Amino acid sequence: MLVTTTENIPGKKITEVLGVVFGSCVQTKHIGKDIGAGFRSIVGGEAKGYTELMEEARRTAMQRVIEDARRIDADAIVGMRYATAQTMVGAAELIAFGTAVKM
Repeated sequence: MLVTTTENIPGKKITEVLGVVFGSCVQTKHIGKDIGAGFRSIVGGEAKGYTELMEEARRTAMQRVIEDARRIDADAIVGMRYATAQTMVGAAELIAFGTAVKM
């Protein structure tokens, strides 16, 4: 499925807007990664445990927004965006959303 952050797809005509689709994922971190990230906050540098956590959440949210679009027989998702929130200490929610369309 074509997923784009743009509102239009060059060379394609959107014939129907099916509605907003969503995919979300709440990820928690392992205590070992939390300790490592705490150390990084003292000495500086990338908190790789958190980077991996958010990358996995992004992939899962993307997969879920595509599944949501397929459920309504969409051909593409336009205007795709991500949003994040901390849902509790040690957990992050990543939401992928966009507009499902037919071409």
